[in-house]
Amino acid sequence: MVSILLAEDQALVRQGLKMMIETAPELKVKGEANNGKEAVELCQKVQFDLAILDIRMPEMTGLEAMREIRRNWPKIKILILTTFNDEAYALEALKNGANGYMLKNADVEELIRSIRSCLQGGLSIEDQVAAKVVPAIMENEHKKVIDPKLTKRELDIIIGVGQGLSNKEISEQLFLSVGTVKNHISVILDKLELRDRTQLAIYAIRHHIV
Repeated sequence: MVSILLAEDQALVRQGLKMMIETAPELKVKGEANNGKEAVELCQKVQFDLAILDIRMPEMTGLEAMREIRRNWPKIKILILTTFNDEAYALEALKNGANGYMLKNADVEELIRSIRSCLQGGLSIEDQVAAKVVPAIMENEHKKVIDPKLTKRELDIIIGVGQGLSNKEISEQLFLSVGTVKNHISVILDKLELRDRTQLAIYAIRHHIV
Protein backbone atom coordinates (compact mmCIF):
# COMPACT_ATOMS: atom_id res chain seq x y z
CA MET A 1 0.00 0.00 0.00
CA VAL A 2 1.33 3.43 -0.99
CA SER A 3 1.18 5.96 1.85
CA ILE A 4 0.24 9.48 0.72
CA LEU A 5 0.31 12.85 2.47
CA LEU A 6 -2.24 15.34 1.11
CA ALA A 7 -1.80 19.03 1.96
CA GLU A 8 -4.61 21.35 0.83
CA ASP A 9 -6.09 24.23 2.82
CA GLN A 10 -9.62 23.92 1.43
CA ALA A 11 -11.35 21.02 3.20
CA LEU A 12 -13.87 20.29 0.43
CA VAL A 13 -11.17 20.25 -2.23
CA ARG A 14 -9.00 18.02 -0.05
CA GLN A 15 -11.81 15.52 0.47
CA GLY A 16 -12.53 15.47 -3.26
CA LEU A 17 -8.88 14.84 -4.06
CA LYS A 18 -8.73 12.08 -1.46
CA MET A 19 -11.69 10.33 -3.05
CA MET A 20 -10.10 10.61 -6.50
CA ILE A 21 -6.74 9.29 -5.30
CA GLU A 22 -8.22 6.32 -3.44
CA THR A 23 -10.05 5.07 -6.53
CA ALA A 24 -6.70 3.39 -7.20
CA PRO A 25 -6.61 0.33 -4.91
CA GLU A 26 -2.91 0.63 -4.04
CA LEU A 27 -3.09 4.31 -3.00
CA LYS A 28 -4.07 5.42 0.50
CA VAL A 29 -4.15 8.95 1.92
CA LYS A 30 -2.72 8.40 5.41
CA GLY A 31 -2.18 12.03 6.34
CA GLU A 32 -4.09 15.27 5.68
CA ALA A 33 -2.78 18.78 6.31
CA ASN A 34 -4.35 22.23 6.14
CA ASN A 35 -1.03 23.94 5.42
CA GLY A 36 2.64 23.33 4.78
CA LYS A 37 3.56 23.51 8.46
CA GLU A 38 1.14 20.70 9.31
CA ALA A 39 2.48 18.70 6.36
CA VAL A 40 6.05 18.89 7.68
CA GLU A 41 4.89 17.98 11.19
CA LEU A 42 3.05 14.92 9.84
CA CYS A 43 6.23 13.75 8.10
CA GLN A 44 7.85 13.57 11.52
CA LYS A 45 5.18 11.10 12.67
CA VAL A 46 4.23 9.04 9.61
CA GLN A 47 6.34 7.38 6.94
CA PHE A 48 4.98 8.62 3.59
CA ASP A 49 5.88 7.51 0.09
CA LEU A 50 4.48 10.60 -1.61
CA ALA A 51 3.48 14.11 -0.56
CA ILE A 52 0.90 15.98 -2.65
CA LEU A 53 1.20 19.68 -1.87
CA ASP A 54 -0.88 22.68 -2.87
CA ILE A 55 1.28 25.74 -3.55
CA ARG A 56 -0.63 28.52 -1.81
CA MET A 57 -1.39 27.60 1.78
CA PRO A 58 -1.38 29.62 5.02
CA GLU A 59 1.50 29.56 7.54
CA MET A 60 3.82 27.68 5.16
CA THR A 61 3.43 27.40 1.38
CA GLY A 62 3.71 24.17 -0.54
CA LEU A 63 7.07 25.22 -1.96
CA GLU A 64 8.42 25.97 1.54
CA ALA A 65 7.10 22.65 2.81
CA MET A 66 8.65 20.86 -0.15
CA ARG A 67 12.08 22.28 0.66
CA GLU A 68 11.76 21.10 4.28
CA ILE A 69 10.60 17.63 3.23
CA ARG A 70 13.37 17.37 0.63
CA ARG A 71 15.95 18.35 3.26
CA ASN A 72 14.77 15.98 5.99
CA TRP A 73 13.05 13.10 4.15
CA PRO A 74 14.64 12.94 0.67
CA LYS A 75 13.02 9.60 -0.18
CA ILE A 76 9.51 11.09 -0.14
CA LYS A 77 8.34 11.87 -3.67
CA ILE A 78 6.76 15.30 -4.16
CA LEU A 79 3.82 16.12 -6.44
CA ILE A 80 2.76 19.76 -6.64
CA LEU A 81 -0.97 20.10 -7.33
CA THR A 82 -2.23 23.62 -7.94
CA THR A 83 -4.71 25.86 -9.75
CA PHE A 84 -1.85 28.08 -10.91
CA ASN A 85 -0.54 27.42 -14.42
CA ASP A 86 2.36 29.71 -13.64
CA GLU A 87 5.80 29.40 -15.19
CA ALA A 88 7.61 30.88 -12.19
CA TYR A 89 5.92 28.54 -9.68
CA ALA A 90 6.64 25.52 -11.87
CA LEU A 91 10.30 26.44 -12.39
CA GLU A 92 10.77 27.01 -8.66
CA ALA A 93 9.13 23.68 -7.84
CA LEU A 94 11.26 21.74 -10.33
CA LYS A 95 14.41 23.57 -9.27
CA ASN A 96 13.82 22.43 -5.70
CA GLY A 97 13.26 18.80 -6.63
CA ALA A 98 9.53 18.29 -7.30
CA ASN A 99 8.80 14.98 -9.03
CA GLY A 100 5.64 16.30 -10.63
CA TYR A 101 3.57 19.42 -11.25
CA MET A 102 -0.13 19.02 -11.99
CA LEU A 103 -3.13 21.34 -12.21
CA LYS A 104 -6.23 20.75 -10.11
CA ASN A 105 -8.42 20.54 -13.19
CA ALA A 106 -6.82 17.17 -14.05
CA ASP A 107 -9.25 14.28 -14.22
CA VAL A 108 -8.98 11.13 -12.12
CA GLU A 109 -7.02 9.19 -14.73
CA GLU A 110 -4.49 12.00 -15.19
CA LEU A 111 -4.02 12.41 -11.45
CA ILE A 112 -3.51 8.69 -10.84
CA ARG A 113 -1.14 8.42 -13.79
CA SER A 114 0.90 11.36 -12.48
CA ILE A 115 1.07 9.86 -8.97
CA ARG A 116 2.23 6.50 -10.32
CA SER A 117 4.84 8.18 -12.52
CA CYS A 118 6.28 10.06 -9.54
CA LEU A 119 6.38 6.91 -7.43
CA GLN A 120 8.20 5.02 -10.19
CA GLY A 121 10.86 7.70 -10.45
CA GLY A 122 9.46 9.56 -13.46
CA LEU A 123 8.99 13.30 -13.91
CA SER A 124 5.34 14.21 -14.46
CA ILE A 125 4.50 17.70 -15.70
CA GLU A 126 1.07 18.88 -16.83
CA ASP A 127 1.15 19.51 -20.60
CA GLN A 128 -0.03 23.11 -20.21
CA VAL A 129 2.73 23.75 -17.68
CA ALA A 130 5.42 21.98 -19.73
CA ALA A 131 4.54 24.18 -22.72
CA LYS A 132 5.60 27.21 -20.64
CA VAL A 133 8.42 25.70 -18.60
CA VAL A 134 10.47 24.04 -21.33
CA PRO A 135 10.87 27.19 -23.47
CA ALA A 136 11.74 29.15 -20.30
CA ILE A 137 14.47 26.65 -19.43
CA MET A 138 15.83 26.83 -22.98
CA GLU A 139 15.83 30.63 -22.96
CA ASN A 140 17.08 31.35 -19.46
CA GLU A 141 19.66 28.65 -18.87
CA HIS A 142 23.13 29.00 -20.39
CA LYS A 143 24.04 26.14 -22.68
CA LYS A 144 26.97 24.02 -21.56
CA VAL A 145 29.04 21.43 -23.41
CA ILE A 146 27.85 17.90 -22.70
CA ASP A 147 30.28 16.26 -20.31
CA PRO A 148 32.71 14.23 -22.47
CA LYS A 149 33.06 11.65 -19.68
CA LEU A 150 29.51 10.43 -20.34
CA THR A 151 29.32 7.07 -22.08
CA LYS A 152 26.80 6.23 -24.82
CA ARG A 153 24.88 4.07 -22.34
CA GLU A 154 24.72 6.96 -19.89
CA LEU A 155 23.46 9.28 -22.63
CA ASP A 156 20.76 6.73 -23.50
CA ILE A 157 19.66 6.73 -19.87
CA ILE A 158 19.69 10.55 -19.70
CA ILE A 159 17.41 10.56 -22.75
CA GLY A 160 15.00 8.27 -20.93
CA VAL A 161 15.00 10.48 -17.84
CA GLY A 162 14.49 13.56 -20.00
CA GLN A 163 11.48 11.89 -21.60
CA GLY A 164 9.95 11.37 -18.17
CA LEU A 165 10.37 7.57 -18.19
CA SER A 166 10.58 5.62 -14.94
CA ASN A 167 13.56 3.39 -14.13
CA LYS A 168 11.46 0.36 -15.05
CA GLU A 169 10.52 1.84 -18.43
CA ILE A 170 14.14 2.77 -19.14
CA SER A 171 15.28 -0.74 -18.16
CA GLU A 172 12.77 -2.31 -20.57
CA GLN A 173 13.75 0.06 -23.37
CA LEU A 174 17.49 -0.59 -22.97
CA PHE A 175 17.23 -4.26 -21.95
CA LEU A 176 18.84 -3.63 -18.56
CA SER A 177 17.83 -4.52 -15.03
CA VAL A 178 16.17 -1.82 -12.92
CA GLY A 179 19.10 -2.04 -10.50
CA THR A 180 21.58 -1.38 -13.31
CA VAL A 181 19.61 1.68 -14.40
CA LYS A 182 19.58 3.00 -10.83
CA ASN A 183 23.34 2.50 -10.57
CA HIS A 184 23.93 4.30 -13.88
CA ILE A 185 21.78 7.24 -12.74
CA SER A 186 23.74 7.51 -9.49
CA VAL A 187 27.00 7.60 -11.47
CA ILE A 188 25.59 10.18 -13.90
CA LEU A 189 24.39 12.45 -11.09
CA ASP A 190 27.84 12.23 -9.51
CA LYS A 191 29.61 13.01 -12.80
CA LEU A 192 27.41 15.99 -13.58
CA GLU A 193 27.24 17.18 -9.95
CA LEU A 194 23.43 17.15 -9.98
CA ARG A 195 21.19 16.56 -6.97
CA ASP A 196 18.44 14.35 -8.39
CA ARG A 197 16.71 13.08 -11.52
CA THR A 198 14.60 16.23 -11.79
CA GLN A 199 17.76 18.28 -12.30
CA LEU A 200 18.96 15.56 -14.70
CA ALA A 201 15.76 15.88 -16.75
CA ILE A 202 16.23 19.65 -16.95
CA TYR A 203 19.88 19.06 -17.92
CA ALA A 204 18.73 16.79 -20.76
CA ILE A 205 16.35 19.46 -22.09
CA ARG A 206 18.87 22.29 -21.66
CA HIS A 207 21.53 20.45 -23.64
CA HIS A 208 19.17 19.29 -26.40
CA ILE A 209 19.74 15.65 -25.46
CA VAL A 210 15.99 15.05 -25.87
